[in-house]
Amino acid sequence: MDKQNSQNRNNHFWKSFFGGALGSVITLIVAAVLIFSSAGNIPVAYMQEDNTPSEDSAQTLVDFESAIIGAVEKTSDAVVSVSNYQYVSSPESIFSYYSGIDLNNTEETLSLVGQGSGVVYKIEGDQAYIVTNNHVIEDAEEVSVIMANGEVIQAQIIGADAISDLAVLQIPADQVTTVIEFADSDAVQVGSLAIAIGSPLGSEFSSSVTQGIVSGVDRVVPVDVDDDGNADYDMSLLQTDAAINPGNSGGALVNKNGQLIGINSSKLSSTQIEGMGFAIPSNEVVNIIGLLEADGEVIRPSLGVSTYNLNEIALRSRVEVLGLDENTVDGVVVNQVLPDSSADKGGVEQYDVIVGMNDQPVTNLSDLRKELYRYNIGDTVTLNIIRNGENMQLELVLEATSSTPTTNQN
Repeated sequence: MDKQNSQNRNNHFWKSFFGGALGSVITLIVAAVLIFSSAGNIPVAYMQEDNTPSEDSAQTLVDFESAIIGAVEKTSDAVVSVSNYQYVSSPESIFSYYSGIDLNNTEETLSLVGQGSGVVYKIEGDQAYIVTNNHVIEDAEEVSVIMANGEVIQAQIIGADAISDLAVLQIPADQVTTVIEFADSDAVQVGSLAIAIGSPLGSEFSSSVTQGIVSGVDRVVPVDVDDDGNADYDMSLLQTDAAINPGNSGGALVNKNGQLIGINSSKLSSTQIEGMGFAIPSNEVVNIIGLLEADGEVIRPSLGVSTYNLNEIALRSRVEVLGLDENTVDGVVVNQVLPDSSADKGGVEQYDVIVGMNDQPVTNLSDLRKELYRYNIGDTVTLNIIRNGENMQLELVLEATSSTPTTNQN
């Protein structure tokens, strides 16, 4: 009996031992798995599922990549590099001194001074037409175009406009294989895919492609047309975060269908700014290139006055000469009225202060030009002015001016 009891006790001990040991092993395994999953913040049951892209997400990635590749294939051959050549004076060699040659004599050589991009948009007969930025070809003596296949072709400048910063070139059509298709820029939405194609830093990097989105529409960006340090005109531009670098100017900004939504023109650049590029909307491009093809310039309405911003005038002059309240700083002061101009015929006088046009406020020269260029030659507008401290209204019939205004002339 004692022997039987002893054997039962031994059996009970080993069952308890193995049961406890097995329970401990299971507990340790569960704990280890829980610790591992907690450390990765991944639920154990979903680890494999979460680390494997779903069929839908993989398909979305393929569609996105295909859209970019398709747009580039459709468009890239229409984007070219544009080279600006000018005569540059260079002094004679220092060794000329010992030959008795005057070192003040210089010779001019035709040199490459800058490169940008352009977009082929039309073939007509045996000629093709390219749009680029005015600042890409400004002051050029000669312009050449490097096609996507590397062929170099001499180009003719058909017309240019400093205010819109657009220009039209013409080349023989025999090397052209692709022309761009224009999109309706008024239908462009913020967040839409935007693909920039051009020649950043020059033709060495021609046909470079960067991708982003449309970051904003109708962005008002002041431009200095005459390089006097003052804004002459406010442009309404598309904003994109697609990388735009020097040399991209004049290149294409296209949508997912390879259609042109804008001509890349500028960017904001500083150590505190990233991804703020701008493009001239395609609808504005279509309008301006039509005018440049027809006349070689954009003929805009003019008042026929030279002006200053009121806030640039000294307080004493504002009060004693112009008859204004000392707190009045918004407006444009007429310094000179050109004979037989719209302003002269409409009764504008020297020292009148223009504060509005057709009841739209005018605070500075940029505002004045923006309002003025809303109208066509022959339109009648009403100027809101202050003369000797008195508010007045004058009616003017707008006449023509050249495409590039001189300093402070409107």
